[in-house]
Amino acid sequence: MGYFRWGIGLAQAMLEGFVLSRQQTHNQGKFELCYWLKTEQGAVKAIVEGEQPVFFIRESERSTAQMRLNKASIKIRFSDIPLKHFDQESMVACYSDSVRTFHQAKQVLNSHIRLYEEDIRHCDRFLMERFIRGSTWVKGQVVKRDGYTLLRGAQFKANNHYKPVFSVLSLDIECDGDGVLFSVGLVSNSHKCVIMIGDPITDDVKASANTNYIVWANDEFALLQTLIEKVKFFDPDIIIGWNVIEFDFVILVERAQMLGVVLLLGKDEQPITIYKGNYVRVLVPGRVVIDGIDTLKNATYHFDSFRLSNVAEKVLGERKLIEQDDRLEEIIRQFNEDKLSLAAYNLKDCELVLAIFYKLNLIDFAIARSALTGLELERMGGSVAAFTNLYLPYLHRSGYVAPNLAEHGLNFESPGGYVMESKPGLYKNVVVLDFKSLYPSIIRTFLVDPMGLVEGLLNPEEAIKGFNQGYFSLKAHYLPNIVAQLAGARQQAKQDEDLMLSQAIKIIMNSLYGVLGSKGCRFYDPRLASSITLRGHEIMQTTKRVIENHGFEVIYGDTDSTFVKLPQTWTLEKCKATACNLVHEIDAFWRQYCESNFQLISYLEIEFETLYHTFFMPTIRGQVTGSKKRYVGETYVNNEAELVFKGMESVRSDWTEIAKKYQKEIVKALFDGKDLLRITKGYIEAVRSGEVDGLLLYSKRLGKDLEQYVKNIPPHVKAAKEQMKIDKNCRYRKGSIIKYYMTKSGPRVKLERGGLDYEHYIEKQIYPILMMMPDYKNVLFQLTAQKKFSF
Repeated sequence: MGYFRWGIGLAQAMLEGFVLSRQQTHNQGKFELCYWLKTEQGAVKAIVEGEQPVFFIRESERSTAQMRLNKASIKIRFSDIPLKHFDQESMVACYSDSVRTFHQAKQVLNSHIRLYEEDIRHCDRFLMERFIRGSTWVKGQVVKRDGYTLLRGAQFKANNHYKPVFSVLSLDIECDGDGVLFSVGLVSNSHKCVIMIGDPITDDVKASANTNYIVWANDEFALLQTLIEKVKFFDPDIIIGWNVIEFDFVILVERAQMLGVVLLLGKDEQPITIYKGNYVRVLVPGRVVIDGIDTLKNATYHFDSFRLSNVAEKVLGERKLIEQDDRLEEIIRQFNEDKLSLAAYNLKDCELVLAIFYKLNLIDFAIARSALTGLELERMGGSVAAFTNLYLPYLHRSGYVAPNLAEHGLNFESPGGYVMESKPGLYKNVVVLDFKSLYPSIIRTFLVDPMGLVEGLLNPEEAIKGFNQGYFSLKAHYLPNIVAQLAGARQQAKQDEDLMLSQAIKIIMNSLYGVLGSKGCRFYDPRLASSITLRGHEIMQTTKRVIENHGFEVIYGDTDSTFVKLPQTWTLEKCKATACNLVHEIDAFWRQYCESNFQLISYLEIEFETLYHTFFMPTIRGQVTGSKKRYVGETYVNNEAELVFKGMESVRSDWTEIAKKYQKEIVKALFDGKDLLRITKGYIEAVRSGEVDGLLLYSKRLGKDLEQYVKNIPPHVKAAKEQMKIDKNCRYRKGSIIKYYMTKSGPRVKLERGGLDYEHYIEKQIYPILMMMPDYKNVLFQLTAQKKFSF
């Protein structure tokens, strides 16, 4: 929705839209903020004038700062403001007319003066302080441009209702190991093309109608120029890809720079910009670049490998057109000998990425996350930045400036989540009771809050006592209210069946403790973090006693989950009814506890999560002590028995398929009372005979580049280095998945016929799993017994 009003001079427009990109720019020497928006009226470029970048210093350091800036001839405007530090000292705002002056001032002062909030870009601060998160109202003076509307003198206001519909373009490049481009694929809902270097193929058979999507280019220079034209034609709001930010766009920019091409991919033919720091940022004015891998991880999807081939097969049931391990070698061969096949491969990758995004609603997730946090659509991770975006505007309105890292001077570590010593064994009828969003509920119930800690320490008589000398104000706080708003929004999202919004809210809520417990967050204070985790310990231990007072045994507890053993003769119906009754009793206990001890409302809520009719908690391998975070249970799903593995080898990507298959079968045998010896002997014989060679592949990701491994080189790195000696076209980088076999010559990427070290697999993949089973010693003895003994 929006309207245009004509008056004297330029037209005035009031529009609602969604922020696509943000920049700090200069126009004729004046500092401006530039925001591109998606609106129902088309693309809008909104220019905000009259803003000034700002940071803060302490009042006691004003004169020193003025002296140093004057000496360096740097013009900064000092302004008295009604803001103070957490230690109650008054603060001073320092304004500059340009980004250049802003950074010069920071450089001059940084070693001598404590600067505050100097790391916040003003284009972010402008939106943050107005509570603008994705969608917004904007008004300004209209200047018509080719393909978009320019709004000068723009003014913004929060809008929580506008939901954009974005045009999406999937992009993928093919190149050699040195980044020399072969082709670029582009696919949208309505168009597709592959820009391929080479001469047009005129052979009637090869150049059939299904290859008319190929656009031929003489060389890389022509390819990049064609790419600019095609992106303008597709005119996407969002460009997606697989590792598209750190690979595809980095390669494109590097090749463009080498060839003297300016990549004008922005909405108004503005160049693309790459920023490299702790992570790579791609700025395409008026467009957003979103990576599929990062988005999947942030949406908490789990795959044993995030390679496109694996995700496409798991999500879509489709495969890439080149799947062999020496993929780069095949790509180079196809470019030299079979360009039509390479074009089809390039196009298919683009189509797979687009299909994954739509099948899993990843664009909806990115929109929901941006609308909740105010972060850019493409910004993945960034929990600390999201917390700052949410919290800082409230803090300023209460008269505080955010502190710098570790200014509290405390260096003790806050403990992690509560993990109870397990009681290993094989059980019948184990119910799992989970506290819903335990840490957010603790924050909300016990008023844990950064500003609340400051105010609570100033007025402990009007505060609730936390842990490690922490006190939290009963009245001055914001985080509990933020949690309450998120919880209410999630409940509404569930009712509306908006799964992506619900998931985005869940992730943000669960990240709040992690942020407060992160030393990289300006609000980190061990009293905050420990007042959450230690309260969690108290809640879990007390809940255990409540359950035991009802006559039941607790065999394990982990962070927010409690495992309760019920009588093995009970029916499933009686177990479920008892679990529901325990939920009612526990919730009632905490309501009464919080009211009588703190005069607080309890938002702690436990729920009956699972009933395992058979449950196995192993010991630590080779010991009698119970393990932690590792168990397997059998439950009924749609009236069919299903094994659920947690923390076991069968759900870990760095164990072989033979180990996973063996563990599932031997656990099932244990639950069914079958012979473990027979099953184990069968697997050992299958390994030694060579009939399961295809299941002996290890898979491990490179945590860093190969050359950084110097000491204690792990097997997957040895395999990668050996393969690169053999195949000069082979390239492995940080993040690459190395698949290898253990041969008699050591770890190798290629399977050597007859050269596999079968005894290694038996000792490292079969026996360790067997040794977690009850009575494993008897089975192991029979497997390894010798014919002769001496006493």
